[in-house]
Amino acid sequence: MPNLPTPKSAVVTGSSRGIGAAIAERLASDGFGVVINYAGRADAANEVAERISSDGGKAKVVQADVSKRADVVRMFDEATEAFGGVDVLVNNAGVLSLAPIAETDDEAFDRIMAVNVKGAFNGMREAAKRLRDGGRIINLSTSVVGSRLPTYGAYAASKGAVETMTHILSKELGSRRITVNAVAPGPVATELFFDGKSDELVARIKSQIPLGRLGEVGDIAPTVAFLASEEGQWVNGQVLRVNGGMV
Repeated sequence: MPNLPTPKSAVVTGSSRGIGAAIAERLASDGFGVVINYAGRADAANEVAERISSDGGKAKVVQADVSKRADVVRMFDEATEAFGGVDVLVNNAGVLSLAPIAETDDEAFDRIMAVNVKGAFNGMREAAKRLRDGGRIINLSTSVVGSRLPTYGAYAASKGAVETMTHILSKELGSRRITVNAVAPGPVATELFFDGKSDELVARIKSQIPLGRLGEVGDIAPTVAFLASEEGQWVNGQVLRVNGGMV
């Protein structure tokens, strides 16, 4: 019998809704077995898995708080048990809290750093040990790292840290043909983006985008899918700003 290629799998953190859900569904349509990770929205995660299954794909729902190392280790364990190994990690889980730096309280700052920085670090550390050779690590950043908008201080700082770790890990894993990149969306019309923003602020942000609209989750998922594909194998250690020309 011919040697058949090993089916590939992807872990997508924070994929119960928004950009993460779109990424998970796109990777599933590309033939990946996908772990749908959630922290607290089991119903939403199961809905994503059901959509994938109804389209003929394979998905497993795993609850894990990415800020906790033990949860991330368990998530990889469950992914390996379900799919035989892990080829792609998409570090998408994140939280956002807006306030001027002078008014940012310790609780909000600590939560942003725990999820956005420690969570991404936990994922990268585990993936560096357990991804199959030739795998992919794709971290979600933000174009605010470049635009430096007021009130985004803690959030932009957290994603700046993720971008720095992306560059370093790409050099550490190159000998195993594992690429490490980041995708940095601009404003995307998701629940996370609209939360706490006035209509006036949304309109002002949209006016700064040369293409004249907010991004959609469908604008981001194809970029991640490209980096996860064979066609993306020569892109490594890069930050792709997907923002309609805002930055």
